[in-house]
Amino acid sequence: MSSIQVSGEKRGGLLSRVRQSQTLQKRLSIGIRLVISVFLIIFAVFPVVWVLSASFNPIATLANQRLIPENAGLGNYTELLTSEIFPYWRWFWNSIKISSISTVLSVSITTVAAFAFSRFRFTGRQNLLKLILLIQVFPGLLAIVAIFLMISDVGDVIPFVGLDTHAGLILVYMGGAMGINIWLMKGFFDTIPRAIDESAMVDGASHWYIFTRLLLPLMRPILVVIGILSFIGTYGDFVLARILLKSTEQYTLMVGLQIFTSGQFAQQWGQFTAGALIGALPIMIVYLALQDQIVGGLTQGAVKG
Repeated sequence: MSSIQVSGEKRGGLLSRVRQSQTLQKRLSIGIRLVISVFLIIFAVFPVVWVLSASFNPIATLANQRLIPENAGLGNYTELLTSEIFPYWRWFWNSIKISSISTVLSVSITTVAAFAFSRFRFTGRQNLLKLILLIQVFPGLLAIVAIFLMISDVGDVIPFVGLDTHAGLILVYMGGAMGINIWLMKGFFDTIPRAIDESAMVDGASHWYIFTRLLLPLMRPILVVIGILSFIGTYGDFVLARILLKSTEQYTLMVGLQIFTSGQFAQQWGQFTAGALIGALPIMIVYLALQDQIVGGLTQGAVKG
C-alpha cells in the first residue's frame, strides 16, 4: 500500500469523525432547544390551565385545588352570570364602554399631536417632546393621591366628571396614555416622506387635507397598535378604577371581580376565576383578529424616530 493511499484513508477517517461530531452537536443543540421550548410552554400555559380548572371546581377554595377537579361542572359560571347580588354583566359593559371611549379619544388626540410634532417646526418643540418623555419616566402610582384630589375638586364644580363617574375615569386614562403614544406615533410619521406633503401643498392642499386624506390612511398599522395598547391598558386597570369609583354599579370588571376574593371567610375563587376567563375573551379576540397589524405597526414605527 502506497503512502498516498494511507494518507487518503487517514483523511477520510478524519472527515468521518468530524461529520459524526457535527451531527452529534446538532442533535444535542436540537434536544436542548426542544427541552427549553417545552419548559417555556408549560410555564406559560400552566397558570391558564390552573385558572380554567378552578373555574370548574364546585368547591370555592384553592387549598385543595387539583388539575382535574372532582365533580367538575358549570355551577360557578351559572351562579356568576345569573347572580342578582353581583351585576357581572354591568361590570363587563362598564369596562368595555370606558376602554372603548378612552381609546378612541386618546388615539384621536395623540394622532393630531404627533402630526404637529412631526410636520411643524415651532418654538419649544424639542423641549415639549423632552418634557413628555421625562414625565413618562416617573411611575403613575406617584400621582394617585394628586389625581384623587384633583378629580374630587373638579367634581365639586362639574359633577359629571368627579369621583364615582366614568367620565372622570376616562379623562384620567386619556391623560396617562398620551405621552409615550405621541413618541411612538411621531416615529411612524417621520417614516412617511415629506415629498407627499410638499407635492400636495403645491396643488393647494391644506394641512388638514394632507393629514386626513393622505397621511392618515398610511397610519393604519400604528393606529391599530396604539388603539390595542390603550384598550388593554384601560381594560385591565385596577388601581385607578378602584380609587375613583365608589358605588358597585359603577365598578369596572377588574374592580368588581375583586369583591369575590375580598371576604375574610367567604372567598369565592370559583366564580372569580370564571369571571376572569370570560373577561379575558375580548382581549384574546382583539389579539387574534389584529395580530398582523400589531407586528407591522411596531416594526415599521421603529425604523426612524
